[in-house]
Amino acid sequence: MTIKILHLSDIHMGSGFSHGKINPETGLNTRLEDFVKTLSGCIDRALTDPVDLVLFGGDAFPDATPPPYVQEAFASQFRRLVDANIPTVLLVGNHDQHSQGQGGASLCIYRTLGVPGFVVGDKLTTHHIQTGKGKVQVITLPWLTRSTLMTRQETEGLSMESVNQLLIERLQVVLEGEIRRLDPNVPTVLLGHMMVDNASFGAERFLAVGKGFTIPLSLLIRPCFDYIALGHVHRHQNLNKSNNPPIIYPGSIERVDFSEEKEDKGYVMIELEKGSVTWEFCPVSVRTFRTIEVDLSKVEDPQTAIAKAIAKHNIQDAVVRLIYKLRSEQLDLIDSSLLHDALSTAHTYTIQAELVSQLARPRIPELSASNSIDPIAALKTYLNNREDLKDIAASMMEAAHKLLADDEEMSIEPTTEKQNSQNRLLVSGVDTQMSLL
Repeated sequence: MTIKILHLSDIHMGSGFSHGKINPETGLNTRLEDFVKTLSGCIDRALTDPVDLVLFGGDAFPDATPPPYVQEAFASQFRRLVDANIPTVLLVGNHDQHSQGQGGASLCIYRTLGVPGFVVGDKLTTHHIQTGKGKVQVITLPWLTRSTLMTRQETEGLSMESVNQLLIERLQVVLEGEIRRLDPNVPTVLLGHMMVDNASFGAERFLAVGKGFTIPLSLLIRPCFDYIALGHVHRHQNLNKSNNPPIIYPGSIERVDFSEEKEDKGYVMIELEKGSVTWEFCPVSVRTFRTIEVDLSKVEDPQTAIAKAIAKHNIQDAVVRLIYKLRSEQLDLIDSSLLHDALSTAHTYTIQAELVSQLARPRIPELSASNSIDPIAALKTYLNNREDLKDIAASMMEAAHKLLADDEEMSIEPTTEKQNSQNRLLVSGVDTQMSLL
């Protein structure tokens, strides 16, 4: 008998408030209302289709201790599944964990309260779930950090490559133990929150840099799995084009920041039988993010050029950022009030002016403030453009990896925006150094 499953992930309820505004009628941030509306649409589909099981791939909130009103917004939607007697598995992601990396503070309350039909996946184990159409085996693989599988004493003196190899070997042993206990006649799903080595990353790479480790795709492709449901990566993708088994990131259900402005958002619908599975990505309608960039440094009438650039885009109810570059002597030619008028139909907007120095060395494109790049990638790009540091580049990269690993015991960043801000500072610092050398 075919079992219908809805797979969604990375809700991040309560994030992105800087891109919203207060709704005077509700007193709530409009971005919270956006996230609730989108999640409600996903739950609507689960109820109207209807499905036999819902799988959530982790990262319910920006951090493990969200405000009560944000928790209530999340719970009120998932409560609808309880009322409809639809079993649900809530996997613990990196944002759902305590700062020490153990336990799912924001999700374990559902187990503590004994919410009917809810399973919290905060450890690597197998759950046997009875749906209305038959049994399903779900192996939960929550977000793992180095400290989860190894002690600091065991990693003392080892290179990052050696540490990661040991971690993979230990994970393989534990996963193999679960696989050997599976019932070969029951459909099986692996539900994991992880970074897989061939995935295309987006904003989520800021959220866990130095905390977790990358898992090879080969570790997941097993004949015992009928479907592999993943979370953590915000861009929807299928990592196994042969679909044997499908290895699917549904992506986040809403845009967290501008690094995701061109990504489709949605969830996945699955029809599962033992040895057979079909799946479909279902896009959802979310608020538009729009970046408008214009270089005014060689323009005689910069005000008119900006107006034309804005007019080319539909910004109605969108989250907009205007980035314009100009020379210092052009500053007096810009009327800020006219810019605000031109952007007034946007939901929210920011205006960022960048001065172009005629003396500074041109920036490395990958390190521009408008690009998303994690600290390790930024350092690697910088070193690749510095011939004078070629002899010590490898040592610098190794030292950077160790610094991030040592930071593992520190708290996980609560929001993408905060981490992006830190990375923009890093990028700015690198560009400044290059312009001075």
